[in-house]
Amino acid sequence: MKASTLAALFDLRSVIALLFGVYGLVLTLLGALGTGPADLDKAGGVHLNLWTGIAMLAVAAGFVLWVWLRPPVVAAPSEPSDDTDARPGGH
Repeated sequence: MKASTLAALFDLRSVIALLFGVYGLVLTLLGALGTGPADLDKAGGVHLNLWTGIAMLAVAAGFVLWVWLRPPVVAAPSEPSDDTDARPGGH
């Protein structure tokens, strides 16, 4: 795997996007499929899980877009110099 691909996978923005995406998906499904009348009465008639899940999916999409538009910069590996004067003793 290329270094830039690994850097993008382990970039903090990618991890945050994954977490928001997973929790957002769970809340969206729970809000769409698992909300009963008692839950709606507690929340004042608002589908809180659904709307919170959709908001979290939007935040996850924003982080993914951010990583895509500004990918992490991977520094090129430095090559060791062949400078003999750098060794102790000067030989």
